[in-house]
Amino acid sequence: MTRYAATLGAATFAVTTGMVQAADLGAVDKPIRLAVNEWTGQHVTTHIAGEMLKAAGYKVEYVSAGMMNQFQAIADGDIHATLEIWSSNVSDDYAKKIGEGTVVELGDLELAAREGIAYPAHVGELCPGLPAWEALKDCAPLFASAETLPAGRLVDYPADWGTPGADRMTGLDLPFKAVPAGSEAALIVELRAATERKTPLLVTFWQPHWAMSAYDVKFVDLPAGEDACFSDPAWGPNPNAINDCDFAASRIFKAGWSGLAETWPAASEILSNYTLAVEDQQPMMGAVDVDGGKVEEVVAAWMAENEATWRPVVEAATK
Repeated sequence: MTRYAATLGAATFAVTTGMVQAADLGAVDKPIRLAVNEWTGQHVTTHIAGEMLKAAGYKVEYVSAGMMNQFQAIADGDIHATLEIWSSNVSDDYAKKIGEGTVVELGDLELAAREGIAYPAHVGELCPGLPAWEALKDCAPLFASAETLPAGRLVDYPADWGTPGADRMTGLDLPFKAVPAGSEAALIVELRAATERKTPLLVTFWQPHWAMSAYDVKFVDLPAGEDACFSDPAWGPNPNAINDCDFAASRIFKAGWSGLAETWPAASEILSNYTLAVEDQQPMMGAVDVDGGKVEEVVAAWMAENEATWRPVVEAATK
């Protein structure tokens, strides 16, 4: 493995205090179906959870599901849990299902995460005013492409992840056109190409991600993402728009089908008590995306090396 997978620290799996007796396993003959969304970190997160459930005696199935549109399937009980929801990028349908009581939260995953407008470090030499966001006003022509002229080009999240980058360009009145990437992989291709060719690139991106280190990615300094920014146009540098600020701090959490705890009580406790740290997830992402490892194999290796950190969560719920 490369340096991205060489150091795997102890995971921060937590056992809820005050848990004094094990829960029933419930319907062990019925598989628990976990949502697999569109990015590698979520695959790692989900497969660790799945392996913990298997260690408890459950059957597990992994189901491909779009992050923004998975909640109807969870509400219907076709999918039983999703393990990495980012509060900054969640659909209105999620809030609706929570309000109906057909989807329930399963607690925080506790990844120390950040989202923002970003660029490879060499771009700071092409646009010397960076990381200050105001520098993008004058540098925008450097980022233009045939499809965006005369505006600069921002490579935004894939369309089904929402439009957070476009929202910032509008809110801050920056002369950029946001172009959705086709996938997470497409975002990485953009970062790799720009780094190798030393060409300008502005992209919506997030941490934890192995590419933050691989391509020396920096965040643009935007005005702090306070609540008023997202509701009051008078707040911030642009008096005529909302979203003229950085991303709100992301809470990353888990959710499940409302029947989860009744059908599989111990599984519900395991998933609720499961947390994961950036320093554990990010190297595993690198082992997959940089080294070419399979998610299943990378997670299995981590589980074998770190049993003392995840096994207590399983045992607290089952013994």
